Amino acid sequence: MMREETVFGPIHSRRLGRSLGINLLPTRGKLCNFDCIYCECGWNRDGRGDTVLPTAAKVRADLENKLMELMLEGKAIDSITFSGDGEPTLNPEFPRIIDDTLFLRDAYCPGAKVSVLSNATRVHIPEIFEALRKVDNPILKIDAPTDGLVARINQPAPGYSLARVIEALERFEGNFVLQTMFLKSKDFDSASPEVLNGWMDIVRRLKPRQVMVYTLDRPTPEPGLEAFSVEKMRTLVQPLIDEGFSIDIKGKE
Repeated sequence: MMREETVFGPIHSRRLGRSLGINLLPTRGKLCNFDCIYCECGWNRDGRGDTVLPTAAKVRADLENKLMELMLEGKAIDSITFSGDGEPTLNPEFPRIIDDTLFLRDAYCPGAKVSVLSNATRVHIPEIFEALRKVDNPILKIDAPTDGLVARINQPAPGYSLARVIEALERFEGNFVLQTMFLKSKDFDSASPEVLNGWMDIVRRLKPRQVMVYTLDRPTPEPGLEAFSVEKMRTLVQPLIDEGFSIDIKGKE
């Protein structure tokens, strides 16, 4: 599902409410340093028809026009959300765009949160970290507790290190949202003890202010993947809930 505009929506997000989306990536392609087997945008190889990234000036102009339109129509939004077709922090002007967005949010819809959905691969870069620290909801992904399983599920670009990601996330001192996809295939299962316990240990180390646990909701590029029910995921994360972690669970009822 490719976004054909830089600013799109508002759409109803099962996690963020009425959400105005910002796509910092090509409008007719996909650009990501992950190639997740569950990505609703398909495989990276299928999204190479467009490589043009929107500039900070274009994002600012498009966002201001949209926020003005929504204000005149009396339509409120809950979140301005950076998502789009790939990894938003790959846009070289990401830090400037975050500053512009916060300024426009304060001017037009001060009640809205600014959220960034990121795979956390670039959090170790100082300017990316500082930009993410400024937003209300830095929503950062860890789907698996080992480099080997990350390679299987997320298929990251060369050089990925889960240890480096965890060390970078520790610098948030818990003021971020950890997002994790629960799923099952013929050769791995998020519910298996070795995967689940390893992931829970990462949660305990990072102490995020919230954990978003979710599962498959749309068709996936790899066939044969299985979604989890909300009830199943709640049972799996119950130890963390008992320890006081705030866990938001989204999945099949």
